[in-house]
Amino acid sequence: MFKKITISFLIFFGWYALQAQLTSHVAAFVGYQYQKQSFGELGLRYIFLKNDNFLYRLGGGVQIGEVKDKIAFIPKLQGDFLWNTNDNTAIQHPYYFIVGTEVSTQAISPKVGISLFGILDFTAGYSFAYNDIRGKKLDGVNANITVNIPLVVFAK
Repeated sequence: MFKKITISFLIFFGWYALQAQLTSHVAAFVGYQYQKQSFGELGLRYIFLKNDNFLYRLGGGVQIGEVKDKIAFIPKLQGDFLWNTNDNTAIQHPYYFIVGTEVSTQAISPKVGISLFGILDFTAGYSFAYNDIRGKKLDGVNANITVNIPLVVFAK
């Protein structure tokens, strides 16, 4: 019990300290992921930045796909680091490099890629399965195409 309270305390105050030093925005995402088969994905991400050169994204979502003739919903958490230090461009940061990882109930998947304007992401990686879904392990090479929709656009 003490361990759960301590972890909750650290998460709460760590979150508070992080927000105090960085600007944060919320974005919804929708995309396609190939991981030994096709999945759709959707969820929310928190984007943290101090300036436009470095961005941090933390989020969660769900992969939706058909596994052995049944619809499967696979929850996942993800974290990404985006960077672009090139300040000599006509449009401020038309692309970012991405390094990140996803952890689902089935596998952990490190990834690398590129993001256009922070809106359209192309990533690839490798999944290390530690669980199976209906007898199928989702390990091996994966590829993602994701569209990020900043919700600040819809705020009044």
